[in-house]
Amino acid sequence: MSKNYYYLVASLPELTLEDSKLTYTVADFKSEFYPYLSADDQRLIDLFYLKFDNANVLKLLQDKDAIIDSRGNYSLEQLNDFIAEIREGGEICPKDFPLYLSEFVREYYNETPDKTVLWEDQLASLYYAFASKCSNQFIASWFNFNSVVNNILVALISRKYKWDISNIIVGDTEICEALRTSNARDFGISAEVDFLDNLIKISEISELVEREKKLDMMRWSWMDESTFFNYFTIERIFVFLIQLEMIERWLSLDKEKGNILFRNIIDGLKNEVQIPAEFR
Repeated sequence: MSKNYYYLVASLPELTLEDSKLTYTVADFKSEFYPYLSADDQRLIDLFYLKFDNANVLKLLQDKDAIIDSRGNYSLEQLNDFIAEIREGGEICPKDFPLYLSEFVREYYNETPDKTVLWEDQLASLYYAFASKCSNQFIASWFNFNSVVNNILVALISRKYKWDISNIIVGDTEICEALRTSNARDFGISAEVDFLDNLIKISEISELVEREKKLDMMRWSWMDESTFFNYFTIERIFVFLIQLEMIERWLSLDKEKGNILFRNIIDGLKNEVQIPAEFR
């Protein structure tokens, strides 16, 4: 039976995506409340913090002395030792590091010349696939939801610019196959994806920061609806962390800086994939 955290949840501040300041952070939760969770629930919350480990691994593969995000589950020393062990052909115990990270680092060092998927996308795909198999139904659904959203957005952009979509969609689900092969406006998946129309409308927003904000609003609504009856459970805590991280990210940007950031991301992709001139 799932454990209830009455005092902890009651102590958490109310959040909205429009918050203009925060007195509490994702890092604060890790140091203050995480130790009071059950061991099983800590493992579920670890899935959230793995997103920072993913980013750290990507940095360290390029520069072992890189400054990493301290919000991850692993220290700089742990990650560098892990990467070195994989590079030297060693095996990592799944209890120490998730298998998908070992698989990713191993493939990074055995890159094939015809690789077409960006490392960031490949790692995200492995992460979502790993997390979507967790024992908690809501948390598994959250990662599956994000995987579907990301793939649909990629499919819509690929269709718009007539890119070859076969190697861009990540995953082997029926929805992935439909995105790769269908010529229908809705890819033949509207019956399975009830938010498809909304996502298509969002994808058509030309202003980058506004589009990202709308995507986060859609994700926020999905979480609120999916945990409506989870009052004091680990699901509510997981949602709190995701929403808190969203606000932290938006508070670090204003509209102008946000546009610059997204343009820089696109510029950074130019050396790895061919992007149509009108999108640059």
